[in-house]
Amino acid sequence: ANAATLDPRRAKLIAGAIVDEAERCGLAAECGVDRNADVAETLARLDAWLCDVKEMRIGDGLHVFGRGTCGEAEIDALLRALDGRFVEPGPAGAPSRGRADVLPTGRNLFCIDPRHVPTRTAFDIGRRAAREVVTRHAQEHGEWPRNIVLDLWGSATIRTGGEDFAQALALIGVMPVWDHASARVSGFEIEQLAKRDFPRVDVTLHISGLFRDMFPTLIALFHDAVQAIAALDEDADANPLASARREGEAIERIFGAAQGSYGLGLGEAISRGDWTTRDDLARAYLEAGGHSFDRRGESAPARAAFTERVGSADALVHVQDMAETDVLTGAAYAEYEGGFAAANATLGGAAKIVHLDATRPSTLTARALEQEIARVLRARAANPRWIAGQMRHGHRGAAEIAETIDNLFAFAATTSFVRDAQWDLVFDATIGTQEVRDFLLDANPRAAEAIRHVFQQAIERGLWRTRRNSVFDAMTTIDDRAGEVSDR
Repeated sequence: ANAATLDPRRAKLIAGAIVDEAERCGLAAECGVDRNADVAETLARLDAWLCDVKEMRIGDGLHVFGRGTCGEAEIDALLRALDGRFVEPGPAGAPSRGRADVLPTGRNLFCIDPRHVPTRTAFDIGRRAAREVVTRHAQEHGEWPRNIVLDLWGSATIRTGGEDFAQALALIGVMPVWDHASARVSGFEIEQLAKRDFPRVDVTLHISGLFRDMFPTLIALFHDAVQAIAALDEDADANPLASARREGEAIERIFGAAQGSYGLGLGEAISRGDWTTRDDLARAYLEAGGHSFDRRGESAPARAAFTERVGSADALVHVQDMAETDVLTGAAYAEYEGGFAAANATLGGAAKIVHLDATRPSTLTARALEQEIARVLRARAANPRWIAGQMRHGHRGAAEIAETIDNLFAFAATTSFVRDAQWDLVFDATIGTQEVRDFLLDANPRAAEAIRHVFQQAIERGLWRTRRNSVFDAMTTIDDRAGEVSDR
């Protein structure tokens, strides 16, 4: 801004240099700009993207049991438990979302009463989340979404009081009815079209095993709500569920793993190398999630129906409610979001994968999954400050770095969202830096070897195209050191 005011010619040169550097390091691709775009718009989008990355919260190292503000409470609770004495109970939740009542840690965790889900507050947040998702879709595509798949995890439902489930209700156009005396959900009422900001959306729930086991009342509630919306006499443009019913489609909208099964198994398949193409992972996703649930919570094989819902979806929505986690902290994100992306693409779909950031309930932000991956890579995975924090924890810190790269590989296997420049970025920050490489080899040789193996697999499977000699030199160094360790 100062250059533009004092010397417009110099400002033009500086702007060009900024764009050149953004293209070189991959920032331009991450925020979706190219050299043919207006320079002012390009700079504005780069600035917004960098601010978004800057605002992401990352941990400085790991929590150590018995240390910190709640350290004494944790130790006291552990000693009480080992001695068979009473341990004070405490609620579940995330302190980063304003839940000060969950502190101090170390208490005997209790969960929410399923009959109170969704709470009134959760429904308010869920309704705003629904509006954020459909508004973004309309802005990008010029029309409202008709079919959405929404992931529902039991752990998030416990922490938030059912915000994600409330979003599903708001999308199809129903509101919970609460008993005034007990605050329990006693049913639902249908929202009139004239009072809505957008048409009803045909929502398919993809539920986790924990959600299935803990919230049978919500399965019944959503089943009944879907059937009620499908029975309405409304135009197809305003009510795709009713249109589907009139066309003779079976209205199955709740899917997940079969009774007694948990997770989708994609993470294990990827780590074992039990796949050849992305289509293999797509089939595994559809097989694992291809069981429909009736209002009693009983499941039945329904792969064809689940396949149809995934293939016809305009978007998948996955909500992240905790700032303490991100898409690269656990394999489940890649299993659910990446697995859907693989399946939808295999079926010829073009659904958007929406990662809804609800870590600040007052400011809900819907990002494309590829943007969220890029954001986490920039802010955490390839951030020297985060890596330095893990290095303070020796063996465990090295394992955290390795797990992050494992999860990045899972996204690369299931989606086309991990670019060569991003592999370069995380390589340079880890085994491409001698200090970090030496730390990994000294503190946890197995983690170092696991990281080397992931990079090697990414190259061999065509997920990372690189001809940099430094990459192969670093991997050879780890191979040699690992061989020395195994010979001892």
